[in-house]
Amino acid sequence: MDEEIRAAQKKIDKESGAIERLRAEVGKVIVGQTDMVDKIIIGLLANGHLLIEGVPGLAKTLTVSTFAQALSLPFNRIQFTPDMLPADLVGTMVYNQKTGEFQVKKGPLFSAVILADEINRAPAKTQSALLEAMQERQVTIGDKSYGLDSAFIVIATQNPIEQHGTYPLPEAQVDRFMMKLRLDYPSKEEEVGILRVHGSGSSPRVSPVVARGDLERAKKTLHAIYMDEKVERYIVDLVAASRDPEGYELADIKDLIAFGASPRASLFLKAGAKANAFLHGRGYVIPDDVRDIGYEVLRHRLILTYEAQAEDITPEDVIGKILSGVEVP
Repeated sequence: MDEEIRAAQKKIDKESGAIERLRAEVGKVIVGQTDMVDKIIIGLLANGHLLIEGVPGLAKTLTVSTFAQALSLPFNRIQFTPDMLPADLVGTMVYNQKTGEFQVKKGPLFSAVILADEINRAPAKTQSALLEAMQERQVTIGDKSYGLDSAFIVIATQNPIEQHGTYPLPEAQVDRFMMKLRLDYPSKEEEVGILRVHGSGSSPRVSPVVARGDLERAKKTLHAIYMDEKVERYIVDLVAASRDPEGYELADIKDLIAFGASPRASLFLKAGAKANAFLHGRGYVIPDDVRDIGYEVLRHRLILTYEAQAEDITPEDVIGKILSGVEVP
């Protein structure tokens, strides 16, 4: 075990420079929001899609485009609207009059970093066009499937305060997002920093500081990070507690949860915990790595009962009780 940890530590020491460069470059443009930046890096390392929720003006779009520039990866911003069709995302077959044949015209999903801006403005039919791309990382047009970029990641945004002209995301799609991030307003000090960086008439330029190969090597390093069986069981216990609260002496939340988290939550907690350990320069996972991403991985996977909604109980309230009630190894 010690040898395994030492080997992982060597790899982390070697590859962590690229992530530090990425963090520093993004920090030139994004003032504050360090938690969002770290969680996006965790998503990139763990190959997980992200859903970012926050009121307008919190730099959601700017953050994603800044990451794409610093990573030197192809980037497409898709503005979701109520009249958007699935073909507007994946592409379609176009008839070529010269050759007399149908040709494939690929849509904007054929990129590496996809910003799905205001994803909840498109109807379910269009949102569902993302399902195959997010899970299988391929797109089917006509009778043929086309693979997507190896670094393909969807980072979607949605506005929680405006419900007119929006459509709730289907549960099947929500579950495909590794994490759901909730952004709050910056502190007064951070807002002063925003004024200084972006209020002078010219914003800082972002340089590509991480090559595709650097990112791929960093991703592979996660496989070497050691996770003890006790931590694995802790992950399973957290997810199981959302399905069977009474089995973990959490009977007070039994009537608040209609449906608990799926096994996909366990997989994402493991991958995210390893990525969090990487960010902290450790070759092994500790329970705090799991707890650090617990809210983000679980909040959109718990479906609460009408009782809970009537009492204004949020998924965060329930997750807090699970995290405090399940025994930490």
